[in-house]
Amino acid sequence: MSVEARLREDICILAKSMFDRGLTGGASGNISARLPDGGLLVSPTGSSFGRLDPARLAHFDAEMNLIGGDKPTKEMPLHAAFYETRSQTGAVVHLHSCHSVALSVLPETDPDNMLPPITAYGVMRLGKVALLPYFMPGDPAMGEAIRGLVGKRSAVVLAHHGPVVAGKDIEAACYAMEELEETAKLTLMTRGMRPNLLDEAQVAGLVRAFDVEWDT
Repeated sequence: MSVEARLREDICILAKSMFDRGLTGGASGNISARLPDGGLLVSPTGSSFGRLDPARLAHFDAEMNLIGGDKPTKEMPLHAAFYETRSQTGAVVHLHSCHSVALSVLPETDPDNMLPPITAYGVMRLGKVALLPYFMPGDPAMGEAIRGLVGKRSAVVLAHHGPVVAGKDIEAACYAMEELEETAKLTLMTRGMRPNLLDEAQVAGLVRAFDVEWDT
């Protein structure tokens, strides 16, 4: 099996896994991954994560020309912005997952670092997660907002919409996305209970040991 064929299969397998576990429903969410030649494979517009067809993924060349497959998701500005500003990005996942969206609309959520340090893996896999304002779905301004972060965040949440995560490859991006949603769930579950969070020294230890992006 070629590298491209394997990647097509992996995109669809991982997307279905997230769909089956309720991380995104209906025809919501989109996913992309970079090919060795610099091109991209992208989920089509209006498609369900539960029924992606490897042969129908949108195929872009390295100059971002559509050269095959179905029409891509309208959220391409999100994906393109991460690939442009973070050279290490190999895949991008965007979901409409429940708990992260709920957290995005609460007035006390910190827009610079919306997830408190509840677990070590939340810090290790995500770093600081930025909360971006509301944009109409498909608005190119979403991409400009991500470019405005100048590559300093691998994960963001769009208010009233959902999270977007970039990773070094398709598995890393999906695993980080799942960590984001689980951490958002824990945050909501413990809100108002004065939970014991990781302290500054513990967070700093994780940042050093695992080379986490944690700019001030």
